[in-house]
Amino acid sequence: MRDIKDLTLEELRQVLQGWKQAGFHARQIFSWIYKKGIQDFSQMSDLPADLRRRLQENFFILDFRLARVFQSGDGTEKSLFALKDKSFIEAVIIPAEKRLTGCVSTQVGCRFNCRFCASGLGGFKRNLTTGEILGEVLYLKNNLGHKRLSHIVFMGVGEPLDNYNNLLKAIRIINSGYSFNIAARRITISTCGIIPGIKRLADEGLQIELSVSLHASDDKTRSALMLVNRKYPLKDLIAACSEYIKKTNRQITFEYVLIKNANSDLQSARNLSTILKDLNLSKVNLIPCNTVRELKVGPPDKPQVLLFRDYLLKSGVKVTLRKPRGQDIEAACGQLRLRYEKK
Repeated sequence: MRDIKDLTLEELRQVLQGWKQAGFHARQIFSWIYKKGIQDFSQMSDLPADLRRRLQENFFILDFRLARVFQSGDGTEKSLFALKDKSFIEAVIIPAEKRLTGCVSTQVGCRFNCRFCASGLGGFKRNLTTGEILGEVLYLKNNLGHKRLSHIVFMGVGEPLDNYNNLLKAIRIINSGYSFNIAARRITISTCGIIPGIKRLADEGLQIELSVSLHASDDKTRSALMLVNRKYPLKDLIAACSEYIKKTNRQITFEYVLIKNANSDLQSARNLSTILKDLNLSKVNLIPCNTVRELKVGPPDKPQVLLFRDYLLKSGVKVTLRKPRGQDIEAACGQLRLRYEKK
């Protein structure tokens, strides 16, 4: 049986027409699944009975199970899902005053093994399918009560641009008016700096947000923290980002995790302001590092965080300082999955 969520609206229409069914039923099926949250074809009451039966025989809607849910005192909620191959993935709901963001995974594990991130511990297993990515979003949406999922960020386990085709297909379905109907500008892709993926993304014609994980302002430090820098060094990455901005006229957010005794000194701030000074339509999102015991990393002291931020601001760099979320439930990428895969 196939995951029906792997199909775009047009692909589903073609399947139905091959079954001698009216193409407009594809829109009805999309509405039942993505808008109404129905997970049983037999409940799709406006479809012909023979079509419901055939769908039931050939497709499934959701086939992973919820393993655990953890709720933080700050409102963050993390869900751990068990896939049919017994792998685990994570998705997080992050509430804010005017938005409700779903943070979803794109891979089981990660091949890039950044020093401060738990996602790569245990290695890379496989890409998530389009249907599995959409399954995370569907689950989050269906369990919000009367609240509405307003934003999606691909910042969970895995490197999104390393699963490019499935990611883009999922995004186009999420963006569709017949599906979740989440505006492209409310969808963010985060990447560790996969230059070919950034270049492909620039030509997609999507008004999505791009977030680039920088985390260091010189090649020596970045290569120590992020192995990907050895293949795609800072000079080439910044050039690709500059080209992306020119092609899309979209802002890029550079994520910078502040790690004690690694990248949070004043010289790092000076270097960062220098490499970004000519990059219009960019900003820096400073993130105090989550403590990950297995990696022996943690955040610098608050005064050092504020000194780093203030130097960038005085240098004319646009900066936000992200408030840590979900620390009491290990909401950083991969921490929960790692704990359960060890069992």
